[in-house]
Amino acid sequence: MSAKPRQQRAQLEAIARRVMEERGLLPDFAPAALAELARLDQPASPPTAGAAGAAAAAGVAGEGGAPEGGAVRDLRSLLWCSIDNDDSRDLDQLSVAEALPESAVKVLVAIADVDTLVHKGSAIDQHAEHNTTSVYTAARIFPMLPEKLSTDLTSLSPDEDRLSLVIELTVGKDGSVPRSDVYRAWVRNHAKLAYDGVGAWLEGKAEAPRRIGEVPGLDSLLRLQDQAAQRLRELRHERGALELETLQARPVFQEDEIVDLQVERGNRAKELIEDFMIAANGTTAAFLTGKGFPSLRRVVRNPKRWPRIVELAAGYGEHLPPEPDAPALAGFLVRRRQADPLRFPDLSLSVVKLLGAGEYVLERPGDSAPGHFGLAVRDYTHSTAPNRRYPDLITQRLLKAALAARNQPYTAEELEGLAAHCTEQEDAAQKVERQVQKSAAALLLESRIGQSFDGVVTGASEKGTWARIFHPPAEGRIVHGWQGLDVGDKVRVRLVATDADRGYIDFAR
Repeated sequence: MSAKPRQQRAQLEAIARRVMEERGLLPDFAPAALAELARLDQPASPPTAGAAGAAAAAGVAGEGGAPEGGAVRDLRSLLWCSIDNDDSRDLDQLSVAEALPESAVKVLVAIADVDTLVHKGSAIDQHAEHNTTSVYTAARIFPMLPEKLSTDLTSLSPDEDRLSLVIELTVGKDGSVPRSDVYRAWVRNHAKLAYDGVGAWLEGKAEAPRRIGEVPGLDSLLRLQDQAAQRLRELRHERGALELETLQARPVFQEDEIVDLQVERGNRAKELIEDFMIAANGTTAAFLTGKGFPSLRRVVRNPKRWPRIVELAAGYGEHLPPEPDAPALAGFLVRRRQADPLRFPDLSLSVVKLLGAGEYVLERPGDSAPGHFGLAVRDYTHSTAPNRRYPDLITQRLLKAALAARNQPYTAEELEGLAAHCTEQEDAAQKVERQVQKSAAALLLESRIGQSFDGVVTGASEKGTWARIFHPPAEGRIVHGWQGLDVGDKVRVRLVATDADRGYIDFAR
């Protein structure tokens, strides 16, 4: 029996907690972590104005500055801004740009210095290491770090002085990055902006968000950032990066009742941040290699189901080579987006399923880890979201040690174990998120049993066959008539059953 409308959010939270525990994730912080948290009452303090100036001139941290980890610059006067979801408070990144001669653009990406307050081996760190990621469910967010940290003391919150690691990129006219650097700096977020408002403005569909107009000069710097991001994106696509568009459906609540599933679509502002993060993560990986440090690489290997991707393309009259070829696949996807933009997300979902999941692997000095097939890059790590992902916090500690010429904070054996653990826990967290998403969809659909829907096959294996219907966007298992179906096939299905507690939606072909 379903929950009463006003109990649906509570039911989903209970499901999320149960599934997290079943998957080996901790929904709550241990008493020791909460005790540590109670002793933290302020972020790292910047130096005074006089000390800051002297420190900047000398290239060292000023009095009252950050703990050891390399010289700290004072960049608080730059027009840093954050662009994230409307309701995001765990702000990991800021960005700013500067025009250079010969049409080049200097891009600075500041990453929250979480390690300053979350020390390796502390009780808070142990919780973060166990879960390795924040878990985002339809009912609530289960943060990797306590909210007092992730949304306050270690967040790059607006109008607050914060310690950061800055990744500096020089973006050429052709999208190349001939020069880059990594260093520590004090920064200040001058404008908290949201994807939808900035995206609509950059695309010429709306006026600039109010906050942009309140900060003199910010509008021109944002357009400069957009210009640099588009250059980075164009060069990546020339090299074979895949342009995919998958639909993310978010439950819409009226009070605590689910009334709809709303699709979140990409826009120019999301692309801007994505392009900067990819470039920053590549720079971070190369920086650690240059310092002779190991690193956790984020990889997507050559797809094992490439023959099915070839077959899928053939269904559209396209030819792909028999061996995995990222540029060829990228070209096919571009043509399909142009030919049928409405159905392109369905094709994208099929390709994502066939590419396989990403994973973390250790790259030791002198080794060569697999690259990232989807991004068409070899050097790639995760470093830009230390409030939300543990691999990024690990990378941050490696960066700070390299900058300060200190011993590495992890042995190669520790990093190898952490790579496998982070991959496993990330997979567990994604399964929790998907199951709660399905539970939300099941609650929404329970009154529509017997109705028919158009959809696309999203999974086909010995474990079963799954399809995603288009309206509302929800995924379920085909329990009758699944024979002969494979990923990417279009289907007409009838809803035969739902089970919110287990997150089950059953279809018949």
